[in-house]
Amino acid sequence: MFRYAALLLPLLLVATPIFAEPAAWPPKSDGGNEWVDKNTGHRVVRLSRRESGNEVFYFHQNPFLPSGDKMVFMGHTPTGRCAFTVDLNSHDIRQVTTVNTGFEVVSAKSGGLYYMSGDAVFCTDPVTLETRQIAAVPHHYTWGRGLSVNSDETLLTGCYCLGEEKYYQSGLPRKEWIEAIWKAKLPNALYTISIQTGQINEFHHENEWLGHVQFSPTDPTLIEFSHEGPGHELDRLWTIRSDGSELRKVYEKKYLRELQTHEFWSPDGTRIWCDFQRPSATARALPFLYDLTFPEFNLASIDVKTLALTRYPLKRRHASRHFNISPDQTMFCGDGEGGRLHLSPSQKWIFLYRPEKGRLKVERLCSMAGHNWTTGPEPNTHFTPDGKWVAFQSDVTGTTQVYAVAVQ
Repeated sequence: MFRYAALLLPLLLVATPIFAEPAAWPPKSDGGNEWVDKNTGHRVVRLSRRESGNEVFYFHQNPFLPSGDKMVFMGHTPTGRCAFTVDLNSHDIRQVTTVNTGFEVVSAKSGGLYYMSGDAVFCTDPVTLETRQIAAVPHHYTWGRGLSVNSDETLLTGCYCLGEEKYYQSGLPRKEWIEAIWKAKLPNALYTISIQTGQINEFHHENEWLGHVQFSPTDPTLIEFSHEGPGHELDRLWTIRSDGSELRKVYEKKYLRELQTHEFWSPDGTRIWCDFQRPSATARALPFLYDLTFPEFNLASIDVKTLALTRYPLKRRHASRHFNISPDQTMFCGDGEGGRLHLSPSQKWIFLYRPEKGRLKVERLCSMAGHNWTTGPEPNTHFTPDGKWVAFQSDVTGTTQVYAVAVQ
């Protein structure tokens, strides 16, 4: 049967479309702070108007204050990686933390910035700058993943993998250390921290690599988490209660080498969205042809009550590494794919997706042709609270900076 697979390969290569490379961002006369993307006609602004490198939050971590007019971003300083706010109207910037800051998330309820620094968890009010320590934590928590704050702002949650740091420091290529951690079957656990008392509760211990821990935006005890590792090998999507009860696999794979990854909640807490890839029709019928075919790409959601699956098919050239959803749930954004070999060069864009009759209408917001997709940061798109802008990061100018592109 492999003889037939070899004969099929040239036909697949011939059938693969080649797409033109998008133009890089145009020259900027004002220091690169504002311009119109000549490819799309959309306005782009630089939000991180300060020296040194700057970063957006990870795609599923809320960076916006409840007022809707300020966003927190991370900037590099002589004292470490610190938090700053930017006024989305005036673009004024203010430093919020003065210590090395990680695991950052802003509470949608109070606007408090929760983070780890050293072996402790803190909360800083980005407006008053009042700071208090929530809890001292075991050192191995600082290598884990989190934090997430629940909807009534009583608990934080995160996870750890005991001993994972030696793999991060091994010097192995990323793909190799990911597989190595997964194969090691190290002790993992989820935990919660009481925001009022600082009490830590560890629960759900297992020897699978855990990640992407996120409280529901509406249910204060419901947590989504994932099994990390080589995505095609995993049952990735799970939910659990903050007391460790009601462990549930959210999705049962239908085909060998299906992939669900980079999950995030809908704002109303009813669905978990994710990048959903499944083998092509040919590979579903003949699994040995998987490596010679292109997977089918989808943006998909799973209803957390019924487990019903909804898929929006995407063409390869419109795929993204991370998706996100607008506050009113009418649009999605994505940060492109970077033109990896099994995809296409035209994916070097920030995308806008609008659901329409069971499919997604795709619009290019701005080119990412100058972004270093191999060694640079993932763009990690976020809708602003009014849905009028998509914030992201790029190293197109040589250092990572935070930008926003207008939706209209």
